[in-house]
Amino acid sequence: MSDSPVTPNPWTQWRAATPARLALGRAGAGMPTDETLRFGWAHAMARDAIHAALDVDALDAALRAEQWDVNRVRSRAPDRTTYLRRPDLGRQLDAEDAARLRDDRPAGGCDLCLVIGDGLSSLAVARHAVPLLAALRTQLPTGIRLSPVFIATQARVALADELGAAAGAALSVMLIGERPGLSSPDSLGIYLTHAPRRGRHDAERNCISNVRPEGLSYTLAAFKLAWLVRESVRRGLSGVALKDESDLAVLAADPHAVAYDPGTDPQETKR
Repeated sequence: MSDSPVTPNPWTQWRAATPARLALGRAGAGMPTDETLRFGWAHAMARDAIHAALDVDALDAALRAEQWDVNRVRSRAPDRTTYLRRPDLGRQLDAEDAARLRDDRPAGGCDLCLVIGDGLSSLAVARHAVPLLAALRTQLPTGIRLSPVFIATQARVALADELGAAAGAALSVMLIGERPGLSSPDSLGIYLTHAPRRGRHDAERNCISNVRPEGLSYTLAAFKLAWLVRESVRRGLSGVALKDESDLAVLAADPHAVAYDPGTDPQETKR
């Protein structure tokens, strides 16, 4: 008989393959102390990710260093507390910013409006937005007309609809911090909407989620997003009518391909 007060779980070996909370073991009728402490730490990380303010100056500087034009905006939620209590205000552009953008709207509009919103995890935006855009830049169609990258604070997904309309964009793409989980406080989400305007609903968007090194890689997320951008423009739609068939496009080009990762040697993806 083991002298340990903790009864081990036979699934323990699976913990090396996933951050999910499984095979925790037990101490009597409860969880072991170390697992209780890990749960408390994960919960604290998730809460901090929601409440922490985005360092807009640092993000602005990082984007400009990568040669992106930048424009700062905010929603109608004046502070974080209001943002969390009033989701509707996070979906509406601040009145002064809206008026400024109407006055500065370029003639002819643009093809793609890029928005970075703090959302429910500024940690995700701070860590992943810039490297994702760097990966995306090389995969976008040649000659595509881009808006400045909007950094939006106290932002919800639908704020990109109003920004896209203000920029005269055919498409809007929102990179936003997702609601933190107990094993993923820094997941970045991507939302694409064709013909953005106020009143669009979630069924009219395409979503790519869990972008981070431990989830969907920057290169693969950028590949999927660039494919959706091209197909959305070509077909004139987005959302439930536009399925992500980027993998099928790779298979059509190479029937022997078994997986696609732009960071790997193509020869290694063949059987």
